[in-house]
Amino acid sequence: MKKVIKNIAQMMHQSDPRACFAIEFWDGDTICFGSEPQVTLLFKTKNAAKRIIANGFLGFGEAYMAGELEIDKDMQVLFRLGFAINFDDYRLSFRQKCRFFILSLLNQDTLRRTPQNISFHYDRSNKFYPLYLDKTMAYSCAYFKNPDDSLDQAQLNKYEHISRKLLLKPHESLLDIGCGWGGMLIYAAQQSRIIGVGNTLSQNQHEYANRKIKELGLQNQIKVLNQDYRQLSGKFDKLVSIGMFEHVGKKFMPVFMQKISQLLKPGGLGLLHTIGKEIASPMDPWTSKYIFPGAYLPALHEITYEMGKAGFSILDVENLRLHYAKTLDKWAENFEKNIDKIRELYGEAFIRRWRLFLNSASAGFKYGTTRLFQILFSKGLDNTLPVTRAHMYQD
Repeated sequence: MKKVIKNIAQMMHQSDPRACFAIEFWDGDTICFGSEPQVTLLFKTKNAAKRIIANGFLGFGEAYMAGELEIDKDMQVLFRLGFAINFDDYRLSFRQKCRFFILSLLNQDTLRRTPQNISFHYDRSNKFYPLYLDKTMAYSCAYFKNPDDSLDQAQLNKYEHISRKLLLKPHESLLDIGCGWGGMLIYAAQQSRIIGVGNTLSQNQHEYANRKIKELGLQNQIKVLNQDYRQLSGKFDKLVSIGMFEHVGKKFMPVFMQKISQLLKPGGLGLLHTIGKEIASPMDPWTSKYIFPGAYLPALHEITYEMGKAGFSILDVENLRLHYAKTLDKWAENFEKNIDKIRELYGEAFIRRWRLFLNSASAGFKYGTTRLFQILFSKGLDNTLPVTRAHMYQD
């Protein structure tokens, strides 16, 4: 058991001989690379090693949540070394593969199942998310125009960046699919004076967003529906979807594209802001089971193929990978600052799950295969649109 773990450690060391890390075993045995470890992985039980050997990152995550593993200092160093040796290649056992194949079928984002998948992650108390998100409650990649931008400023930057890409104008109609707590809609209503509609399947988000809209006196401009995207109706000048497409699922990508084609007026502009990859691959089982059931991170070519089939013309693609890594680091920092309040709400096992989620996700953007794409498109051709990006950056 220890021999396998030590072999993995040797591979990690060979991938980056300058990295300093240590592993401590349940019997006191220790291996160390470098004089001052940046991270120490402590196996408190032999079972933790069994979990990892049998089930890779799924086993790692379950052992950590159960308290059988401890990670001292910077866990992202450990994840970086894991990505360097393609630790995901430590595949699940055949039994686990069958189990998760069945689970993926049960969690497909059908009209019936999707509300449960969304509620699993987003319908936690509205006391929780303000403890680590920004003031607008944006739960998606921010945009850091300057290195020292605060999280609050960076999320406002994101809304402005998207508004400029969409060329938002007063009195235009904007549809925000998967609008979360309503931050983009509110910003567009205040800054660009649009009229708009958003939707979410989270009851907590729906109640929060409409309460905020009323508090700001914007109820005559914008509203948020508690409705599935497949049930939306109307015609809109502009369309945006920020951090929702990951929940559509691979099977329903064509359905999504056909639906937004129906909702967008001819010549209308849309922007899809989504986590994705360059090469198609399954979701990792730990994230699927414990964080985002039913989620799928599409490859860029899968997205553009379905857009083309739906009659969209792709105008611009931007990769904000490092912006999302920094966003997640800001969230993790806020999470740790409020750890006592979060512990009181949900307990220690939840803290370990969410800490692993935030840090592994950040490492995935820095060192792994996850990307953040903003894809600007039009419904059909429009030869009157700007032919450079100057309007996106000029004050």
